[in-house]
Amino acid sequence: MKKAIALLFLFTFLSSYSQNSKSAFDAGEWLKFRMHYGFLNASYATLHVKSDVIEDVPVYHVVGHGETTGFASIFFKVDDTYESYFGKEDGKPYKFIRKISEGGYTKDIEINFDHQEEKAVLNDKKHNKKYNFELQDSIQDLISAFYYLRNNYDPNQLVIGEAVKLKMLYDDDGIFNFKLKYLGTEVLKTKFGKVECYKFRPLVQSGRVFKEKESLSLWVSADDNRIPIRIQADLSVGAIKADLDGYNGLKHQFKIIMD
Repeated sequence: MKKAIALLFLFTFLSSYSQNSKSAFDAGEWLKFRMHYGFLNASYATLHVKSDVIEDVPVYHVVGHGETTGFASIFFKVDDTYESYFGKEDGKPYKFIRKISEGGYTKDIEINFDHQEEKAVLNDKKHNKKYNFELQDSIQDLISAFYYLRNNYDPNQLVIGEAVKLKMLYDDDGIFNFKLKYLGTEVLKTKFGKVECYKFRPLVQSGRVFKEKESLSLWVSADDNRIPIRIQADLSVGAIKADLDGYNGLKHQFKIIMD
C-alpha cells in the first residue's frame, strides 16, 4: 500500500519559502499532518523544532516522526523518525539521523557534516558501514532542506514554470539534485478554513512508484510561515494525500481567508 513511501515523501518534499529578511519559524514550532490512502486515514506525521548546540554552534534540532495508525497499521506498520541539526544563522546541516521501520524493512543512518573539512560521513549502523562524501554548494539533508528553503527564497521572485534546485544528502545513494517547480497560487479549503497557497510540483522519478515524473504536488501557505498545507501524490498503486491537521508555536499569524 506504499504508506511508508508517503511518509518519506512528506519529509522529503515539505519545502516552503520566505523572504530573506524575516525568519519563517522558531524553536517551539510543531506541525502535524494526517495522511489518507483512499478511504483510510493511513498515518500521521509530525515536525517539532527545538534548540540545541553542536560544537559551540547554536542549532535548531528538528524531530520528524511518522507512523501508521488504526486499521491501516494492520496491513503495513510504519514507525519512522528523522532528526536534523542545522545552524540557526546559516541553515547548514551538522547532523542527520534516520531511523525507519516499515513493514519489516529497517534503516539506521547517521550523517555528520564537517563544513570545515568540506566532507560528510554517513554511518550505516545497521550494516556497520561508513561512506564519505565531498560537500557541495548549499547541500542539505532531508529535513534541513525544508527549513533552509523557508528562510532563503523570496516568493516574490518565483516564476511560474521555473524550478528551484537544491542538492540533498540523506542516504548512501549519494548526493542528488532536488528540483521544485512553481505553479502559481491557489486557494484550498482546509479544516481551518480557506487558505491561500503557493503551489509546487517536485520533479520525481517515474516508474515503479509514481505514475509519471510530475505526479506529486504540494501547497504551501502564502503567509510569513510558509508551512505545507497539502501534499498529493498519484502512485502506481493509488493516490495518497496529506493534509495539515494541527499546529502550534507558529512564529507568525496563520492567515485564513474569511468569507
